[in-house]
Amino acid sequence: MCDFKWRHFQGNVILWAVRWYCRYGISYRDLEQMMGERGVPVDHSTIYRWVQKYAPEIEKRLRWHCRRPQSTSWRVDETYVKVRGKWTYLYRAVDKFGNTIDFYLSPTRNAKAAKRFLGKALNSLKDWEKPTVIITDKAPTYGIAIAQLKAEGKCSDDLVHRQVKYLNNVVEADHGKLKQLIKPVRGFKTLNTAYATIKGFEVMRALRKGQAAIFNLTRDIQGEARIVERAFGIGPSALTEAVELLAQNLQGKTA
Repeated sequence: MCDFKWRHFQGNVILWAVRWYCRYGISYRDLEQMMGERGVPVDHSTIYRWVQKYAPEIEKRLRWHCRRPQSTSWRVDETYVKVRGKWTYLYRAVDKFGNTIDFYLSPTRNAKAAKRFLGKALNSLKDWEKPTVIITDKAPTYGIAIAQLKAEGKCSDDLVHRQVKYLNNVVEADHGKLKQLIKPVRGFKTLNTAYATIKGFEVMRALRKGQAAIFNLTRDIQGEARIVERAFGIGPSALTEAVELLAQNLQGKTA
């Protein structure tokens, strides 16, 4: 368990706290009390350090589980996040079904930031997974960014950019659900801590939307928790769990 070496709590307890914070939109102090009710006396500042350390790691390890769009029609937009009293910009992309594709937190809102975000999203995909249509609002920055990416060969020349505001309702509705998780934070101190925390929020949102359903062997919240634990080598492997579930089902049918 090298991922949790020198920690005073076991890895499953740490992941339990990080998952709860990133999934349910609660404050660190409320989570401290909830953990205490479960017999885990941990300070809220410790939970904060756990989130900063392990939320980005969860997002990194589960990225390939979740980041495969079900459609090549993307909805791209940005929303606002306050960092140290100033507004920053969270660029987000979802497919037409609302599945999260990628996100990027930037201190600026311009063509350079839009290009950096779209380049990041495209780099993680195979050619057949890349978009054929990108729908944005009327902001001119996206058109400039897409034109530059085409010139650099980072996306297809056949990529269609449509500026239709009402078609972006999917991503705007998803912004609102993410903001419900961000609200209890009451402001971030630095851009790095904001991005680290948002990575946890985004990956938990993706799991909640069922984007890694194929890896959820029990098709419930416990199966979702096991996806995270297996990514850190906690508990039996997916193959072992699948065999055990199959054996239990066969026993239930023969009983």
